[in-house]
Amino acid sequence: MFNNEEVIALLNTIDTFVWGPPLLVLLVGTGIWLTIRLKLLQVFKLGDALKLIFFAKNDGHGDVNSFKALCTALAATVGTGNIVGVATAIKAGGPGALFWMWMAAFFGMATKYAECLLAVKYRTVDANGNISGGPMYYIEKGMGKKYRPLAILFAAFGVLCAYFGIGTFAQVNSIVEITQITAGIPVTYTGIAITVLVAVITIGGLQSIANVASKIVPFMAMLYLITTVGILIIFADQLPSAFASVIDGAFTGTAATGGFLGATVMMAMRNGVARGVFSNESGLGSAPIVAAAAKTKWPAEQGLVSMTGTFIDTIIICTLTGLTLVVTGVWKGDLNGAAMTEQAFSMGLPAFGSMLLLVGLVLFAFTTILGWNYYGERCVEYLIGVKAILPYRIIFIILVACGPFLKLETIWILADIVNGLMAIPNLIALLALSGVVVAETKLYQQHLKETKEKEKCLTFNF
Repeated sequence: MFNNEEVIALLNTIDTFVWGPPLLVLLVGTGIWLTIRLKLLQVFKLGDALKLIFFAKNDGHGDVNSFKALCTALAATVGTGNIVGVATAIKAGGPGALFWMWMAAFFGMATKYAECLLAVKYRTVDANGNISGGPMYYIEKGMGKKYRPLAILFAAFGVLCAYFGIGTFAQVNSIVEITQITAGIPVTYTGIAITVLVAVITIGGLQSIANVASKIVPFMAMLYLITTVGILIIFADQLPSAFASVIDGAFTGTAATGGFLGATVMMAMRNGVARGVFSNESGLGSAPIVAAAAKTKWPAEQGLVSMTGTFIDTIIICTLTGLTLVVTGVWKGDLNGAAMTEQAFSMGLPAFGSMLLLVGLVLFAFTTILGWNYYGERCVEYLIGVKAILPYRIIFIILVACGPFLKLETIWILADIVNGLMAIPNLIALLALSGVVVAETKLYQQHLKETKEKEKCLTFNF
């Protein structure tokens, strides 16, 4: 029989394979293909997309407005990966990893647009009258009934991710660890507080989650932006060389300095792309589940709104984290992960840097729990029906309560594997339905053109 160490070693091997070159090539390749077919939509329509966050008409059938749908998706994606994940990537791949995060995000924006467009187009209504949508529905309804096993696989992986990985243990552990280290709060107290808050919010379903997310997400994003920009201003003289090291490291590798062992171009590329994708979840199929619930008449409109999520998550938040690590020079030291980021914040803002990072990490991790609770719920509803929703929520709350006291490395690795496996059915569907994405995009652009012409005529006649 295998002992625990052998099991962990085997799972790590599988994890490395799942998140290895084949999946990363498929993820980025799908983004490149969609970018070509959509004629660089993420460049030419980014301005319009950012406007829609606040000015979308929200005149269609749905459960929440576009802004709340985006905030719920951001709640799930903006997490510890934006702080700890970026530090891990730069530690392993050098500053050049940040450039490859940008590349993953650039093509990922087209992927996010496509999957969220399809989610709205093929959404349905469950037995309780709530909207259901996501990859499982556009696989079955878009590709055909014979592909339902692919949809079932996606939904099963989604539930496992929500229960045993991204949605519970990893986030809860991050919160109890950072609060204990930084503020000295006992694990039990933090665990009880998290469990009660999660129970109160998630029992109310999407409306409750979206209301909380729409308040917390903008606050935590602004707090993190102000903090990191403040540090970058303090180290402004280091910014030109920081950008230079990011570009140089992306194409020439990074030499060993201090506690840093040196990185090749391949290491920078692999770590940057993997962490970028892991952070913004473009192509994994999670964000479309909540995008489907948005009040909109036009699938492409919500696709544009959702696309900004990847821009905010990686192009803005991950960049700010990465540059903070580079300008302060902490990436060259012996620390890694949260400890490395904490050192950078303390160097930039000695008086309260650690406390601001604490608040950021707690909020990022907590909102991820809420977002993934909803993703898992919709996957359960697809697999079993509405009768399974309440039992799902109760089990989720119990797992959150257990999270602070578990050090289950095996489960975390399994969750990482399952998270990667979620992407495969989704990416197959995106490639198969790329023609539908293009057609819907043209319909929406024609609608906008006709609307502008009508407005011009009315103005002229007036």
